[in-house]
Amino acid sequence: MTFEKNISLGVLDLVPRLNGATAEQALQQAVLLAQRAEAWGYARYWTSEHHDMAELASAAPEVLLAHIGARTASIQLGSGAVLLPHYSPLKVAESFRLLASLYPGRIELGLGRAPGGGPHATMALSGNYLQHVSKLPESLASLSALLEDRYTYEEVPVTARPIPETPLSLWMLGTNLKSAAFAAQFGMGYVFGQFMSDSDGVQAVRRYREQFVPSAHLKRPLVMAAVSVICAASEREALIWSREMADKHRENQQRQPGGQLEREHGPGPGSLRDSGELVGSGDSDSDVLKHIAGTPQQVWQQLWRLTQRLNADGILAVTSGPDYERRLESYRLLAEAKEECLIRFSQCNS
Repeated sequence: MTFEKNISLGVLDLVPRLNGATAEQALQQAVLLAQRAEAWGYARYWTSEHHDMAELASAAPEVLLAHIGARTASIQLGSGAVLLPHYSPLKVAESFRLLASLYPGRIELGLGRAPGGGPHATMALSGNYLQHVSKLPESLASLSALLEDRYTYEEVPVTARPIPETPLSLWMLGTNLKSAAFAAQFGMGYVFGQFMSDSDGVQAVRRYREQFVPSAHLKRPLVMAAVSVICAASEREALIWSREMADKHRENQQRQPGGQLEREHGPGPGSLRDSGELVGSGDSDSDVLKHIAGTPQQVWQQLWRLTQRLNADGILAVTSGPDYERRLESYRLLAEAKEECLIRFSQCNS
């Protein structure tokens, strides 16, 4: 490769139940996606945490990752994200250290601050969420101490076991300055959730880099961007697929008034351009918001601009439809075009 900085490419899988699929079918497709992503050269497969959302099938990423780890060989496996305000830091540390012991060198713990569901599901899960999220700095400090084997409770050492020979990596996912500041303060990698945000991410990533404190987990800032992507062989196909996704998203919201996914993440992938505008064909960076669609070359042009703007080290591609076959096709096309497109765009900028 002749380009100056290699951009890692990963999958962020919300585990959608597409076209009436059962939860079992959605989970089988998650495994298939991870296996294909590994074969196509993706660096990582991450999965999300959501609660009481009928259209999604992953409420416990650590369980799904354990299953997928046994069915893949080398791809990095991560959570995007474990919603730490709901849980004991010790339990999270133990769960992911167990994963890191099962799959040495492959486990990445991504953390988030969102509730991950509607108000009643949130209260049923952990009680007063606002109270818990207000204590997130203390939870992050405890989790960091546990993963560095320096945690004490009432001055007595407590160790998160098992202790893996290869430590897991630690990340914070978010869309605002607060999450960026937490990632910096505790020396974590930072994932900017572009697919959830109307912001371009520049201010959040700048805050993260400026305030970054090296830790036992990470010695220098690392940034990824999570972006909703649809790749198709032609511009027209990508436009049709995006319209289908937008229509299905609206149907889901009508079936579930005040839809939880929309409240948490903003409009779902494919819902942004209901007028039919093809995001991938735009010439302005302002077009790169939550959803990018087009041919592989068009999509990579926008992703290249995004990585240059954020000085990002990697991309997490979120593709939630329009059906499982075309979702796999989109991920395949994106991976196959990566090297050629990055070399071309880097030479144009040199």
